[in-house]
Amino acid sequence: MTAMLDVKKLQVAYGGIKAIKGIDFHVNEGELVTLIGANGAGKSSTLRALSGLIKPAGGKVTYNGRDITGVPSHALVGLGIALCPEGRGVFARLNVHENLLMGAYARNDKAQILKEVDEIYEMIPRLKERTLQMAGTLSGGEQQMLAIGRAMLAQPKLLMLDEPSMGLAPLMVEKIFEIIRLIASRGTTILLIEQNAALALENATRGYVLESGEITLQGDAKVLLADPRVKAAYLGG
Repeated sequence: MTAMLDVKKLQVAYGGIKAIKGIDFHVNEGELVTLIGANGAGKSSTLRALSGLIKPAGGKVTYNGRDITGVPSHALVGLGIALCPEGRGVFARLNVHENLLMGAYARNDKAQILKEVDEIYEMIPRLKERTLQMAGTLSGGEQQMLAIGRAMLAQPKLLMLDEPSMGLAPLMVEKIFEIIRLIASRGTTILLIEQNAALALENATRGYVLESGEITLQGDAKVLLADPRVKAAYLGG
């Protein structure tokens, strides 16, 4: 089985400091794969390198058999890769509807775009209730819903989510993960970077544990969830 996303010996450096020290991992089509780790483990650096926001210092990234190492973000969107960034990055002075349309900026199939906006409203009713509200006035959880909806309008085959639960109340985190499960069930491949290890592994197919820029554990998500090392380090026991 050829992986949709195949990462080999990926390195990320800031100045002389290596944040990522040559990691290997892959994501198969239809999987929800999670990369977990503590703050500063290198999770976001990995995602920034994969999504073309920074150039890797070494290694190779292949997507559907094509070398995309160092390809800029805007070009990756055209290939079917979308990033939902850490911190959400909504356009504060645009309303919810306008923010969603920004996700489709590279498309010109207007009727289909509006159909998909309606599908997002169906999937995330909270956004429909806030259609004309300025994004900057939404709660953190609503902004996260909006960021995910906007990413989906790029029609991704691979959706990369960077810390979707960060800074949100537990009830809102559960709602966000409901949306993530729904997107996965509809066939979108997902790479999830997440600090909440328990929640990430409960929802993933497979997982990788990142520590100080290196992958220290990997495997079936349920097996990792039961692993005493993972429990001790990330699950408070």
